[in-house]
Formats: sequence, structure tokens, C-alpha cells
Amino acid sequence: MSERITASLKRLFDEQRIVFWYDTAFDMRAAFDAVDLEDVQKVEIVNNEFGLKYRMLKQEPAAKFLVFKDGPEPAMADNWLLDLQLAASVFKADQAAIWLSELGLPAQFEGVVRDHMEFYRSKGRIDHLKRLLTPSDTKTDALRRMLSVCAGAEGALDTVVEELLGQLADERDDALRLMERAGLSEFFWKQIENAYGYASDTPDFQDFAITLFQSCYFRALGEDSKLNAEALLVFRRWKNNRHGAEAFAELSRRYQDVLKIPEDLSGREARALYAVDHFEEIDRHVIRALVHDMANQTVSTVEVLKVVRERRQSHWYPKYEDIYQAIGYATEFQQVLAEADLSMTSIQDGVKRYVASWYKLDQLYRKFIHHMQQSGQASLLSALFESVENRYTTSFLLAVNDTWQDQIARLAEWKIPGYARQSDFYVEQAAEFRRRDQKVVVIISDAMRYEVAEECLREIRKLNRFDADLKPMISALPTYTQLGMAALLPNKDLTLVPDGNGNSDVLSFGESTKGTPNREKTLAKGRQGDRVKAMKANDFMTLKADDGKEIFRDHDVLYLYHNQIDAVGDKLATEERFAKAAEDAIEDLTKLVRKLTTANFSNILITADHGFIYQHRAIAETDFSAADPTGDEILSKNRRFVIGKGLNETAGMKKFSSTELGLAGHMDVLIPNSINRMRVKGAGSRFVHGGASLQEVIIPVIRVGKRRQADVGKVEVQIIVSGRSLISSGQTAVTLYQAQAVSAKLQQRELLAGIYASDGTLVSDEYQLVFDYIPDNPRERELPLKFLLSREADTYNNQDVFLKLRERVGKTSHYEDYTSHRFQLRRGISTDFDF
Repeated sequence: MSERITASLKRLFDEQRIVFWYDTAFDMRAAFDAVDLEDVQKVEIVNNEFGLKYRMLKQEPAAKFLVFKDGPEPAMADNWLLDLQLAASVFKADQAAIWLSELGLPAQFEGVVRDHMEFYRSKGRIDHLKRLLTPSDTKTDALRRMLSVCAGAEGALDTVVEELLGQLADERDDALRLMERAGLSEFFWKQIENAYGYASDTPDFQDFAITLFQSCYFRALGEDSKLNAEALLVFRRWKNNRHGAEAFAELSRRYQDVLKIPEDLSGREARALYAVDHFEEIDRHVIRALVHDMANQTVSTVEVLKVVRERRQSHWYPKYEDIYQAIGYATEFQQVLAEADLSMTSIQDGVKRYVASWYKLDQLYRKFIHHMQQSGQASLLSALFESVENRYTTSFLLAVNDTWQDQIARLAEWKIPGYARQSDFYVEQAAEFRRRDQKVVVIISDAMRYEVAEECLREIRKLNRFDADLKPMISALPTYTQLGMAALLPNKDLTLVPDGNGNSDVLSFGESTKGTPNREKTLAKGRQGDRVKAMKANDFMTLKADDGKEIFRDHDVLYLYHNQIDAVGDKLATEERFAKAAEDAIEDLTKLVRKLTTANFSNILITADHGFIYQHRAIAETDFSAADPTGDEILSKNRRFVIGKGLNETAGMKKFSSTELGLAGHMDVLIPNSINRMRVKGAGSRFVHGGASLQEVIIPVIRVGKRRQADVGKVEVQIIVSGRSLISSGQTAVTLYQAQAVSAKLQQRELLAGIYASDGTLVSDEYQLVFDYIPDNPRERELPLKFLLSREADTYNNQDVFLKLRERVGKTSHYEDYTSHRFQLRRGISTDFDF
């Protein structure tokens, strides 16, 4: 600005010796002080007119003078320097004219500056406004951009509203006070009225915000509201924008009670609210309704899963994600149980049916318990928990194992034809690689039952260039750690013996197998010349990459012992946290597999020493065996087995001799029927193992292999438009179709969906979408959407617009086009919001 003033003054002094400058608006003092012209003397009129005249005419008649006065030019009759002024020049610059010039605006924009002088008293605001202005802007456009500057926004009116809502949530009103000082308030409220239909004799932004929440809530329910559809669009954009999410949540919490939303919801059907998320209470209302209907079996599985999926778009979903997940797993559990045939024709048939489908019931139950616990709001799920727990315990766990017990009772020895035995694991499976002179690593995860392994299998198969398969194996009996660990090693004459501490030990080759050092010694007996090592999985995970490769280089067989599930579940104080332990175990094992392949291991087996049974609710008295075991000597007693000598047959228990169990020695073993437990002081009773239930004896063997080429991709998503590709109203409907079901090697795709003009301007609301449908039925992989068009869409009427699905570039904040569909925008009446 000072440069332009200096240039103008120089031109005047080229023609005149004296130049007058009147600061009519009292806002040019700083500019005058900044002027520094060679050979020009700066003087001021301060009741010194005669002295100045004498100096300029008599004392220095050849000198150049810039004569400045604070205030307007006096009337001619009062101007004692009028004769000099008429012979000289008057510098006609004022602050408004200078700012107008600085902005590069024509003279007709003078009112935009002069009527809002306070706005321009900040160089930062002027610079911001200069960035926003375009050559085609009207005066109204310029005023709108001034609103943007006041709010710290970068776009149209909707971005101003978003910023003001953010300030309101922070209990600030800086922008509104600046608008008031700058004389922009009346213009702002007129814009709000034109754009969103908000009219008030005494407009107030908090009142507008409350009306916005109320109107958008009613509009979402198909009811009349005070504000128009454009208000709903700006509300949805703001709510779904990650930058506005925190402010939305804060204001929603405040206005939920102001608008009496809980009372309003009490009279509404939950089905009408499935796509609405304006208030947190809506999620709680939907959850309560789902839980009630599921507990009473008045809602279908398909509908529940559809609702759970739809609620994933809710702003509050992250807070209630575990509850929705629990609901989803509960309804899947109920469906699988309803379809299950729990009969079996033989003991082999029982195993076959369990690994084919029954294991899913244990898995779904575990997942339900996990997410219920993780939610921290179990009270919301209490009715559903009671329903699931009752069905799981009575209709599945007890029912299937009572039937299984009938098969167990017929056995003369512990052997199930057609299925690998745990005691043969080393010879038949681990040593298979050594016979081909290949190295092998065996991971033994304590108490990883079959259903946990099946989930682990799926997680491993999601890894790029990894493949895996899962087969069942029958554990040694009793199903407890010492025997299971010994059976997985090279073994000979497995023998149950006292360990001197009131418990039992297991000998193999006549030596103890308790503890990692003893297991490593036993492992060395497997194949002469093999270099073997046994260690804890956690210790291997902490190794540096080179140290892991060194272990691969120096050893042929590696046994890793992983203990997450049993460490938590097999303790009274922590047994109820077993479901989280299972999740952690799956994560551990997946990481361990990756670490092993990095260390060059390519042949990996994952198995377990035994399984377990778990019931989340405290065990009823009837689930404990009535009779206490008796015999010549009781060596070890657990909830699920007794080891001793000369044990007596007991009602409710199955007796096996060592020989019948395939063990050496002269011990007897008692196993409670079905899922019954024995009373053992101080021991946990919900998480137990040692018995012969399906869940305890069917253990997994996962074989992991590495592929040479990448084999993981993402599902394809297509845009389906019925009829002509024409948009002729304020909204348009489309269907997005996930072309394939999600699988281990074909993973979910996350996309951002919106309608854009050819210049990239967003002219609709946006959706963050996750395509992770797993049904094989194509109709169940369709996602119908409705897009609301913004006011800006009118600018592009009779032009092509594009529905774009955009995908994030890696983990950055940038998106690239995934696919798009062209529409012609041909709306009958274009709306003019200018005035």
C-alpha cells in the first residue's frame, strides 16, 4: 500500500510544489508517517495555517511540501490555506480507496470496502481475501468470501457454517463477533436464510444450530422440518467429515436433552431409525430393540445382520462397535444352532461333524463373549447374553457332548479310526519334512482348541503369499498340558508318574518331559543327527532378524512353545478373560508366522496340547459330578480327570486304564461324563480341560506354506444405475455392488463415494464405505445409496457430473479414483441464492 501512495505522490510532485492530503476518515496517519520522498518536506496543519503559509511562500519559496491534516477538508470559508490549495494539488487517497486498489477490485466495489472498514484493518484478512477472490466475483461473492475469512474457512457458505459450529462446540464466538464488528452480520443471516430457510427476527447462531439438529433429525425420519434439504446436506457433510466429527459429537450431546430426544425415541419404532445417527441415544435405542427382539426370537438373522451393517455408517459406531459385533455374532450363533443336527452315528461321525460345522458354534459363542466384554456395557446386552448362554450351554454344549458321551461309553480303547493321533504327530507330520531333508518348525499353542485355530488359519491366509490348511488330530487322554506336550514330541512308552509335588509327570524314553530343557532333550531323540532346539515363542519373537536366521541356519527342527490361552484361562482369577486371550493368541501366532518366514523357515506346523470347554456364566451345582473318586491311590485330581491306581468305577465317570489310553504303566484315569466337573477347591470351573469332550480332544494341526507370488487382492465394486444416467431432481439413487464375496485372499475394499463436477467440485454429500460382504448370494452384496445434491450443483446444470468411487492412497490423506459413472445433470429450475 505504501508503495502505491508513494508512486501517486511522486507523480503529483512532478507537476506541483505543494500537495495537500486530508485524512477524512482519520485512518491514514500510519501511511503519512511512512512516506519518505526525496526533497519533499512533510508538514501538518495543526492550527498553524499562517505559519505554514509564511514558511512555504516567504521562507522556502522553492521547496516542495506535503501538507497533511488529520480530518476532513474544512469548508472554503474556514480554509485559511485555500489560496495555496487552489494553486496546488490535493492527494485524494483514503483508506477505503487504497484497500480497494490493493485487492484489485473496480470502483463499483467501493461499498464492499467502505461499509465494512473494520474487516480490512488486518493485513492477514486482506491477504486471505485476496487468495479467495476471483475475477468473475460479484459484490455478493466478495461479501461471501469475507464471511469465509472471518470464519477461517476456505470455501462456500457451508464451510463457514462448519467452522462456526466448531467454534460453538468449543464455546467460542470469535468469528461471529468479527462479523458483527465488520458490519457483516445482516448479510450473514440473509445468506443463512436464503440457503437453509432459517428466519428469525433475532437470529442467533446457537438457535440456528439447535434448529439444524432438530430439522435434520425430522427430515431423516421423513417428517416436516423448519429448515430445507440444503440444511440436511450441509449437516451430513459436516457430521461425516473427520475434521468436524468432534464438534458434531459435542453439540449432539448438548442438544440431545434440549430437544428431548430420549423421550421422542420412546415412541418410535427402531426400524425407522436404522439409517439415522444424529444423536447417540439413537444407537442405544436401536441396540435395545435388537437385543429385545433377538432374545424373544422375533427378528430374522438376515435383518439383524443388515442392521448391524447399516449402523456401521453411524457416527457413534466406534463407541458401540463391540456391542454391534456381539449382536452380529449372537444372531449368527442362533442361526447356526437352529440349523444344526447334533446327532452322530459313530464316534468318527462325531469328529467329522464337529470339524465340518459344529466348531462354529463354539467360535461364535466365544466371539460374542469377547465383544460383550470389550464393549464395557454388558448391561445393554444382558437379555441377549442370557439367551445366548442358555442356548449355548443347554442346546449345544451339553446336548452334543451327551450324545458324544454315548459314543465314548462304547470305546474299549482311546482311539478314533481315520483320525491322526497326537502321540503320532512327530513321526507322521513333523518328521515328514526331515525325511525329505527339509527343516521344520513346530509351534505348540497351549489350549488352542480347534475353533480358535480355524480363525487363526483365516488370519494367516490373509497374509500375502501365505497359504495354510487345517486338519483335526485327536489328543491324548487326559487332555492336560503335561501329557499333550509329551505326546507331540518323539515319544516312547509315555508313562504317567508322580512328580513328587502331589501332581503327575509324564515320562518318555524313561525320562521326564516337564519343562523346556527336558523337552529339547526328548526332541533330540527323534532322528539321529538332527540339530534341534526348543524355546518359548516369546523369546523367539524378541530376537533380532539376524539371530532368527542364525537359528534357522544352525538347526533342523525347532519347537516353539506359545502360552496365551491357557495362561489366562486356567486360573481362577483370570479365567473369565479367556476370550480376549484367544484373540491375543491369534494375533501372536500370525505375527510369529511372519517372523519365522523372515528368518527363512518355510515349513511351519501349528498345533496344541489340548482343547478346553468354557461357559461364561458361573457353573451350576448340577454340572458338578456327584460322587467323589475313590481307589487305592489318587495321584492327581482335576476338574475334568483323576489319575491314580486301583481307581473304582464311579457313576458319572468313564474309567480308562493306561493300556486303554495307549500309555505305559499301571495307572487308571477317570473322566467325568459329558461336560461335568469335579469339585476341586480353589480351581477355576468355567474354563476347564482334561476330559473327553469334543472341544477338549479335537485339536488342530495347521500347515503353513509360503508362495512365490503375491496372491492377496481386494474385491471389485461396481456402480449399477437403473434407467437413464440422468439427474433431474435434488437427489439420485444408485446401487453399489460388490462383485465377489470377501475371502482370505480377496479382502475388503474401503471407498469414498460422492458426485463431482467436471472441475472436481463436490456437488453432493459423501459416504465412507467398507465393502466386506461375505455372503455367496449376490443380492446380499448390494448397497443402495441416495445422494443429495448441493446448491452448487445448480452451477453445473445441463453439464455432465460424475459419481466417483475414490480409494485412499496407502495410509496417506490422498485419494485416487477407483471407478466412476457419468450422469447428465438436467434440473428443471435452477435456484438463485444471490441477491
